[in-house]
Amino acid sequence: QVQLVESGGGLVQAGGSLRLSCVASGRTFSSYTMGWFRQAPGKEREFVAATRGNLYYADSVKGRFTISRDNAKNTLYLQMNNLKPEDTAVYYCAALLAYRSVYNPTNYDFWGQGTPVTVPS
Repeated sequence: QVQLVESGGGLVQAGGSLRLSCVASGRTFSSYTMGWFRQAPGKEREFVAATRGNLYYADSVKGRFTISRDNAKNTLYLQMNNLKPEDTAVYYCAALLAYRSVYNPTNYDFWGQGTPVTVPS
């Protein structure tokens, strides 16, 4: 069992920045594929970014968001710059233990509880 706890969400003006963190339990964090997803009200959960050696990003966040991890701290990060109102959502981190596509949320095995990000228009 892997427990994931996100933090760092909040209210930020357009053009501002936030850094989300996700702390994972377990002794093999470095072997997990880790991803960030988001879900806006009334919309489906969508892929944001993932790390499995390589880095993967949704087109909508490329050049603005950066995913990183500190395996010594069992922590995943999402640095979000130049935030836009359309980035408003609950952001979730997730762990994928098997070698499956990073883009499909149904492939992930464990999820955090989410942290809300609001960017007023």
